[in-house]
Amino acid sequence: MELRIRQRIFSWTDSYDVYDMSGCARYEVKAEFFSLTHAIHVFEKHSGREVGAIRQKLFSLLPTFEIEMDGRILGTIRKKFTLLRQNYEVDYLGWDVEGNFLGWDYRVMQGNLEIMSITKELWNFSDTYTLHYANPANEMPGLLLVLAIDAANCSHDD
Repeated sequence: MELRIRQRIFSWTDSYDVYDMSGCARYEVKAEFFSLTHAIHVFEKHSGREVGAIRQKLFSLLPTFEIEMDGRILGTIRKKFTLLRQNYEVDYLGWDVEGNFLGWDYRVMQGNLEIMSITKELWNFSDTYTLHYANPANEMPGLLLVLAIDAANCSHDD
């Protein structure tokens, strides 16, 4: 199974449309316009119900984002201090993230089991990511992880 995450080109904030593999709109992602920190909300496209959120913690030394689904905090992603490249500490559902964060080519593992893979599609007018996953239960947690990594990549607080 897969989701395609396409960033909206003409938007004042981080906004994305998320489609399933048949091209049907599944989710709408919107960032808060007036906020002290970076906050992103995920809504079901057809019902308009909020199903998840990514929130930057206000008082942390390095940018830290909490990942929330249905009102529960599932984990965090934190930028680590490095001189040559960006690196992250991911504490989320016991998953490990391997690969190139900036190149958007990485895999999410739980032990020896691959939970999902994320790739950035080249040659698109807007940023477009494809999330491949086998278990339907990992759709929303996987989408939230991708959005949190994107928020951390775009954070200029370090």
